[in-house]
Amino acid sequence: MIVASDNHERASQAQPSSWQHQLSHAIRDPKLLCQRLGLDDAWLPGAQTGHALFEVRVPEAYFKRIAHNAPDDPLLRQVLPLGDEALARPGYVTDPLEEADHRPARGLIHKYAGRVLLIASPTCAVNCRYCFRRHFPYSENAPSRAQWQEALDYLRFEPSITEAILSGGDPLAASDRQLAWLVNELEAIPHLKRLRIHTRLPVVIPDRVDSALLGWLSNTRLQKVLVLHINHANEIDPAVIDACARLKAAGVTLLNQSVLLRGVNDEVSALATLSERLFEAGVLPYYLHVLDPVQGAAHFDVPDDEARALVTRLRDHLPGFLMPRLVREIPGEASKTPL
Repeated sequence: MIVASDNHERASQAQPSSWQHQLSHAIRDPKLLCQRLGLDDAWLPGAQTGHALFEVRVPEAYFKRIAHNAPDDPLLRQVLPLGDEALARPGYVTDPLEEADHRPARGLIHKYAGRVLLIASPTCAVNCRYCFRRHFPYSENAPSRAQWQEALDYLRFEPSITEAILSGGDPLAASDRQLAWLVNELEAIPHLKRLRIHTRLPVVIPDRVDSALLGWLSNTRLQKVLVLHINHANEIDPAVIDACARLKAAGVTLLNQSVLLRGVNDEVSALATLSERLFEAGVLPYYLHVLDPVQGAAHFDVPDDEARALVTRLRDHLPGFLMPRLVREIPGEASKTPL
């Protein structure tokens, strides 16, 4: 059972932590982003167009890893808005995974047997331009504590559910006080065995892995799995490696899922280096997703045949345990579909 310290709670309410300060001071102006990176003025109109559809958000810790005056930098490609986001493409929709059909309670998505997904936070630390939830109605799925009871009751009366997945937005954008409360509620459900957290925060703001987070994570009875989202080896710096080490010391299993993205990681060398770098940080490659066809992200697409060929060649460079599984999520299927 997780018990928050009254002194710690009062202190955290009195003064924002380092990670909260970094979260609130992320770059949210496309002009500022372009200027600070020394990009030519020609990039600004497209950046402003994309920003109007899905706002730019880049924390300083992540920004510092982006190369200066390099519009093709693989980290910049993930966060820089482009005019292409305004182009309508056949088959690209606002809800590519049809999640609206699988929300039995506010903040809860139940698509697969044995596990449910909880929208633990409506916000992210970084806005990835390819995000499949860039159009998600978070205002309808951000429960208060009282409203969480409906979702928790759903879990209590579904004994087949053994795993709760915290997602978002980014679940770790929520306060530790809120997350500790929610995990307390979950671990009181006897048939739940595992807690899985899908997050990008330990990557984009490594200071998020602080003593408060590790406190409630260490004390839960639930088996803990944390799935990071890293697409390129350049995202893994010493601060990220240190954050991963602290999570592993708290008994957390670390996995990574990536998205195959045109201009970011669509080369064998990039994918091989990513897997090697992940393992050095104590993280196992898990999934390599092909792009979900979300409106505004078609310019990132890598066709399935090209994706399969890349993965076939990747096997020549990596041992089997470092090979991510190439998958697509197809609405209505019982699980991810291997390609």
